Amino acid sequence: MANSNNETVLQLELPGVKKLKSGKVREVFDLGDRLLFVATDRLSAFDVIMPNGIPRKGEVLTQISYFWFAQTESFQPNHLLSRAGEAFGVPALAGLPDDLKTKLARRSMIVKKAKPLAIECVVRGYLAGSGWKEYQKSQTVCGIKLPPGLKESSELPEPIFTPATKAETGHDENIPFAEAAKIVGADIAEEARAKSLKIYNSARDYARQRGIIIADTKFEFGLFDGKLILIDEVLTPDSSRFWPADQYAPGKGQPSFDKQFVRDYLETLDWNKTPPGPGLPPEVVAKTSAKYLEAYEKLTGMKL
Repeated sequence: MANSNNETVLQLELPGVKKLKSGKVREVFDLGDRLLFVATDRLSAFDVIMPNGIPRKGEVLTQISYFWFAQTESFQPNHLLSRAGEAFGVPALAGLPDDLKTKLARRSMIVKKAKPLAIECVVRGYLAGSGWKEYQKSQTVCGIKLPPGLKESSELPEPIFTPATKAETGHDENIPFAEAAKIVGADIAEEARAKSLKIYNSARDYARQRGIIIADTKFEFGLFDGKLILIDEVLTPDSSRFWPADQYAPGKGQPSFDKQFVRDYLETLDWNKTPPGPGLPPEVVAKTSAKYLEAYEKLTGMKL
């Protein structure tokens, strides 16, 4: 399995290691008292997984998550135990063939077994996506009243916490905070809201200095030893809307550092947005891969 830059990892089985779950992008393996998270290069658009992946996408998602975990751990504990490349001494992984270890090292992390909250913790700093649609109808987002006269992509007076249900298939549904409190309990919902806003504010200020606007993002929290910790990926182009700050112009949709090229291409097709997804042309794949890498480089100041 040569690890050329253009080879994509779409499916993954690890000999002798039990796979717990295969998500849209992530594979989760059971290492006994801990988990191995592997980000593949799969890409989903309109909730359909595309047949071809985006080279290095899984690496970018994992490395950006490492970066933010390090940036925020002084005030927000997270689930990261070790980078997979440092941890092949874990008995379950020690026997894997070297080519597989090489493939895994940059795209996986070893994490605590936390119990995920049954809600998505979304923070919005700008009006986009489903928030903009709801605002046009009712001047609210998730039931939160906003001032009149905002435009698409407007910055909100202050960031808002807009939880959502977790859908196994299809779209997560936005819910009012009171509904989130019913699902996870009032105390935990309050704590998740406070933590989400704190992380978002810190990350937004940092990213702005690096030329990226974080318009909105989705955090995952889990309970571990009775405490709420940050889990899954964090502040990546897959879980957030990243906009180039130097092109920001409210009143319309913004260019972004994610799968925008893929979405734009798919909108030109006669495709009904149900599986199977259409194959993506090489230039769309190449542009998308470059965008993910650019997001990493801008945020971290390093090349991947």
